[in-house]
Formats: sequence, C-alpha cells, structure tokens
Amino acid sequence: MSTDTLALLIDGDNASPKIVSGLLAEIANYGTASVKRIYGDWTKPNLNGWKECLLEHSIQPVQQFAYTTGKNATDGAMIIDAMDLLYTGRFSGFCIVSSDSDFARLAARIREQGVTVFGFGERKTPRPFITACDKFVYVDVLGGAETPKTKPIEKPAKAAAKPAPVEAGIPPSEQGVAASGKLDKAAIAMLRKAVEASSDEDGRANLARVGAHLAKQSPDFDARNYGYARLSDLAEASGVLEVERAADQPKVVLVRLKKR
Repeated sequence: MSTDTLALLIDGDNASPKIVSGLLAEIANYGTASVKRIYGDWTKPNLNGWKECLLEHSIQPVQQFAYTTGKNATDGAMIIDAMDLLYTGRFSGFCIVSSDSDFARLAARIREQGVTVFGFGERKTPRPFITACDKFVYVDVLGGAETPKTKPIEKPAKAAAKPAPVEAGIPPSEQGVAASGKLDKAAIAMLRKAVEASSDEDGRANLARVGAHLAKQSPDFDARNYGYARLSDLAEASGVLEVERAADQPKVVLVRLKKR
C-alpha cells in the first residue's frame, strides 16, 4: 500500500459527481489524498449534484464567484491553490480532475518540480492536458462512473456477419484483439515497442516494466480502455505476446513477443 501524500483538486465545472466513488478508489492505489478540494460557483444550480456527496467523502468546496461572463474564474483559483500547495513541499503527487486544456501548463509546471501528476477526465479531454500528466485516467473506466447507455442497432435477420478487417502490416495470426476492434493497430504497435525496450537478452520482459514504459509513451494508456481489468489480461488477449508466470513468484508476470 502506497504511503504517498496526494493533493486532490477537482474542477467542479468540468466533472460529474457520479465519478466520486470510483475516483477515490482509483486514487487510493496511488497514495493518500490528504487534501481534497473542489472548485466552483456554489451559488449556481449546475453544482447542486455535488453538494450531496461532499460531506460524505470529506471534500472541501471552494467558492469562486463568476465575476465576468465568459471568463473561468474557477480555473484561476484552482491553479493558485495548486501552486501554493506545491511550494509547501508536502506532496509527492497531485490529482487534477478536469477535462479542460487550461490545466496543461499547471500539470507541466508541477512535473518540473519533480512531483507526479495524475490526471482524470472525460474522453473529450484535449491531448495537451493528457500528455502533460504522468498518468491520465478516463473517468468512464472507473468503477463508480456511469456511462451513457446506447440503443443497440437492429440488424436484418438474414444479414451475414462481415469478416473482421485485416490490419495492414500485421499478420492475421498476430492481430489478436486488433481484428475485433478492441485493441487497435496503434495500441499493438505501442505494446510491441514497450516489450522490446524492456526486454533482456532472452527477449523476456517484466510486465510491470512494460506498463511503466507504456505510461511514458502515452499517459492515457490503460488496459481498462480496451475492456480489460489488468495489463496482464490485455497482454494475454493481445495475440502478439507470450505470457509466463514465475513458479516461485506467481505475481511476477513475464512476457515476450511471439515470433512472426
């Protein structure tokens, strides 16, 4: 269990209260959030949903009036507080919850100080904020988050299923989940590069090191984005990796690239 001390800062204007349970459970994997604050104009009705869960989860609301229409005063207040907390030197990591690109520079500045940044946001989050974080998690993969339900598409009774498209440059035997549409060609390529960069002379790589390398390549790479609970599950289903477990250390997972 990690003993890292974290600061959790939530942009109330760009986050939903439905994510709170899953969010806090995810943050517990990285450390202890000793500071939990949420920012917004609490005189506005759009934040009413948050008021019910703040006391339950001990999240401190910070009031910021919208003095000028079209200007986001909430972002400014959150950035100022983040810098004040950073300069105390008490935190090993910051958790920034927002889908707003305005926090990209803040995340980059915190990392310059040698402090880890965990970002949380929706799929619409601009890329600059995602890449400015050490790790970025999409809130729809969190346990407590609710995802919108889509109506299933009705197909004609006699319609024949089309064969899965073949990805260019990847043999059909190695496409694995890429052919089913869950793990795309770019993800397969990243997985291959991470294994190659982390492997020893025998071609084996510790999956934990592979995961760390993937996070450096793309902060939002997460097995849950592709429907898998763990990276080991994704590795086994990828179709391009051989997965081994040490007999004396079952928790240690080793992988190697399958021969073409």
